[in-house]
Amino acid sequence: MPKFIRYHHKYFSLAFLVLFFFIASPAEFGQEKLFFQGFLIQKPVIRIALGVNLEDIDIHASSGMKIYLANSGYKLISEDASEAKLKGQKEKLTEKFVVQVGQSRRRTDADALAKTLKEKAGNRVYVTEDRRNGLDGIFQVRTGDFMTRAEALAYIRKLNGLGFNDVWILREEVTEPASKPRWVLLNDQLINIGPGNAVYFIPANPESFLTYDRKNYRGIFIVRGSSRGTLLINVLNVEDYLKGVVPGELSPIVHSELEALKAQAIAARTYALKNIGQNGELGFDLFATPVSQVYDGMSIEHPLSNRAVDETRGRVAVYNGKLINALYTSTCGGATEDVEKMFDGGPVPYLKSTECALERDDRWPLTSNLTLPALFVQGANVSPRLAALAALGVLPAETNATEYEQPISGAELTEWVRHAAALFGRKVERPFPEGAAINFASYSRYIVEAFQWQERARNLIGRSEAERAVDGLNSVTTEERSAMSYFIVSGLFPPLPALAVWNRAMNRAEAGFYLAKAISTYRDFTRQGYVRSCTGNFLDVVEDGEPKKLEIAANAFLLRSFDDSISILPAVEVSGGDVVRWIGTDGPVRYLQVISAPISSVLDNPSQYSHWQVRISREDLQERINQYYPVGKLVDLIPQKRGASKRIVELGIIGQEGQAKATGMKIRQVLNLRDNLFVIDRELDESGRVDHFVFSGRGWGHGVGLCQVGAYRMAQKGIGYEEILKKYYRGIKLDSWY
Repeated sequence: MPKFIRYHHKYFSLAFLVLFFFIASPAEFGQEKLFFQGFLIQKPVIRIALGVNLEDIDIHASSGMKIYLANSGYKLISEDASEAKLKGQKEKLTEKFVVQVGQSRRRTDADALAKTLKEKAGNRVYVTEDRRNGLDGIFQVRTGDFMTRAEALAYIRKLNGLGFNDVWILREEVTEPASKPRWVLLNDQLINIGPGNAVYFIPANPESFLTYDRKNYRGIFIVRGSSRGTLLINVLNVEDYLKGVVPGELSPIVHSELEALKAQAIAARTYALKNIGQNGELGFDLFATPVSQVYDGMSIEHPLSNRAVDETRGRVAVYNGKLINALYTSTCGGATEDVEKMFDGGPVPYLKSTECALERDDRWPLTSNLTLPALFVQGANVSPRLAALAALGVLPAETNATEYEQPISGAELTEWVRHAAALFGRKVERPFPEGAAINFASYSRYIVEAFQWQERARNLIGRSEAERAVDGLNSVTTEERSAMSYFIVSGLFPPLPALAVWNRAMNRAEAGFYLAKAISTYRDFTRQGYVRSCTGNFLDVVEDGEPKKLEIAANAFLLRSFDDSISILPAVEVSGGDVVRWIGTDGPVRYLQVISAPISSVLDNPSQYSHWQVRISREDLQERINQYYPVGKLVDLIPQKRGASKRIVELGIIGQEGQAKATGMKIRQVLNLRDNLFVIDRELDESGRVDHFVFSGRGWGHGVGLCQVGAYRMAQKGIGYEEILKKYYRGIKLDSWY
């Protein structure tokens, strides 16, 4: 745990040397502890940029903080501040454009291409190494600078004429020399910050935290200048950092499986440790955005994801003893892709295309000796509702379909209503009048009285609503008229014209159906979870994160739902991860509904992003494409190559003024789509020309590495985090890094 030590002198040269070593040198792994002005941070340490090119910075402390000006030494400017406001020197950003002409894993090849390009084109040519996403060792050949995108597009036409076709425009921000914080406001006192100074914010005690932009953070803050404007950097232990990453990348509320969260924690830890120093020239390691990994500090922490981080502390994924580039994607659409097809660079043995499915997916049969055919009321199949009432003990379980079609008696209705009212603590004293006809008017009056809904009927239905609902219904008592209007306006009955003959005798199916709707205004008696495993007639499920064991009765109603259709069947199959609903708390379950997804073995199929469609006009798409390629009026898009996952990895763009080829992630960026896994349909105008493009696709993300939804589904099926990681990262091992 952090330890707070107070110092009684004002300048701390020795502490500065310690911090300089910490900031400037690579992270060291182990149990060593780093003290900064008495505040302890466990190694390994990571530096996260919470903001870049900031102007107004408000920082708060939960229980006080020390503030230092730092340059060649440290000057204490506040011993115990609760709030500080800083004014950064926000640089006016300009932009320039460069054109990437090629790349290679070998520097010599890149240099040779650069030489050829220089000889042919005669513009500024240079070679740079791309270290984004951990893909070090990729040397890119670029030419420029161009002050406008139009100049870059014009130059691409020249390159095309020289035989360079796979080219790409890159926009780069340009700032003036390193900016700096200008002043800090403390206790209504304005303190100027001299050139070259940085400002350090140190929590007053180990349990304190700092707040920026309404989010709380562990560790310390540094505000300093850079060539990207004023920066706010959060310095903290890697494990504390991960507690603010894992729930942002894989929500423990939506994806509440510990083993999936452990897999995410190891992937995020591996990515972070491998990329420490990635932005070292700016004084930090990673961004707090999807550019690196989403990081929202303590404000997003959750007990379940914190547990995943704690229980995998120091665990990383390695290949041949080295940290892997642990890329991950939200929804892979059925299969992940080879990394070299999506990102610049060559093949990586552990980032190969993998089908997002299990070789063996156990399915378990459940059978019942009880069923109920479809029964229709107002065109809707009401058998599932009747089965639910039977499982609750309101209706007799053995009633057959023919009996449900017969008129209900007063004694039966009384018994049903008494059982129903008892579910929510009501006692029905008066039976339905002996010998009285049971029609819609008398039925609604009896339910209103039995459930004590008179106040509802008087006060929750407006006079004009009531008059309109029962217009023309004159031959009934005042009580029946009031009850009917309440049932119709509140949606328990259909409108009066739909009832047709309202005063005919109600049958048992109708009486049961409308009783079920009345009960539903109080509560939903079904419970929901997902299947973990099944042994015989015992079902292991997870409900709200808690394991439950359900005994399925031999005479249970078994239902399967698909879209809006629910059927009662003599037998159903369940598999790990299937969502189920059931009724029953004590004893065997007599109602079990299996919620079916479309028939698919793909693990991430239930994701809302598994399938998507985007329709865009040719003009709008043409405008977007011409920001990257000078093709003029868009004629067509032609997929030319697909990867192992069927993602489009090479796309031909046909225009009236030229053609271009987009590859890998550039395709998704240029078209502004969720993923590269799509097909293209074309809508034609009256003259037969393309008017709209329709993209029907699957997945969300770059499609490389760990599929997060697939990992969650594997965990739902009882698979551990190590097996999950080894499925998506081929040939890796898990190791303890510290």
